[in-house]
Amino acid sequence: MPISPASPSSASHWRGHLHLEFLHRSSKTILSHSHAQAPLKIQRPFYPEGDAVCHSVMLHTAGGIVGSDRLSNQIILHPNAQALVTTAAAAKVYGRSGKEAQQTTQISIAAGACLEWFPQETIVFDGAVYQQEMRVDLAANAIWFGWEMTRLGRSARGERFASGSWRSKIEVWQGDRLLWVDPQGIQGGSEMLDSLHGLAGCPVVSSFVMLGRSVVPEEVEKARSVWQGTGEVGATRLRDGILCRYRGQSTAEARHWFIQVWQILRSAYCNRPACPPRVWQL
Repeated sequence: MPISPASPSSASHWRGHLHLEFLHRSSKTILSHSHAQAPLKIQRPFYPEGDAVCHSVMLHTAGGIVGSDRLSNQIILHPNAQALVTTAAAAKVYGRSGKEAQQTTQISIAAGACLEWFPQETIVFDGAVYQQEMRVDLAANAIWFGWEMTRLGRSARGERFASGSWRSKIEVWQGDRLLWVDPQGIQGGSEMLDSLHGLAGCPVVSSFVMLGRSVVPEEVEKARSVWQGTGEVGATRLRDGILCRYRGQSTAEARHWFIQVWQILRSAYCNRPACPPRVWQL
């Protein structure tokens, strides 16, 4: 079901919307159409690895998400387009209002196209109530790379996620076939924060996924073998892709591993090396 664009903003909360379309033309991918409604914005595209892949950076000009905000993104890749989309900085979800903030993302990837969806981390402050939903529609012979990195509470300041809630749901479809669904949720102050079956005391939970290609077991083993951090990780072969999970103390540690896995998969299935955007400041 399509996600409706957000309505205009009011004085008390934002109704932001970002619509992007990428088109492959004469061996180059271009941002053929963009429409932004505050506080969302898109920077001018750039090409650090040549014309084939269009890199784009999204901005949230308000500085953070608060209760009652409604943000939506719609991204369309036309046949054979190749795009990488990231964000300029970590997203901050502020707490204490008691009202729910929502963000929805709808992605459509046509035949032969590939989208690499790599937003920077989301920091959910103590007391925040936040829900995010994403739907990805893949055509035959299309590929989607995506990651989600979430920190619950400003743990660097000793803050725990003692109240509020975080919910996330991702669905990936190919025609009328559901390839993967990933519902997650944590209630602030609940036992799941410390349970071994939950976060085990870790403030950071992250996922990396590639869908649209059948992954051989050897690639899964490579993904596991490059892990050298202190958090807990796992890599699983999906029906048409691969899923990597991380729980630990550091989004930088999670991202470092995800980039290594991305390098393995991008070389194997896209025939090009990974090219981390400069905005990540690695």
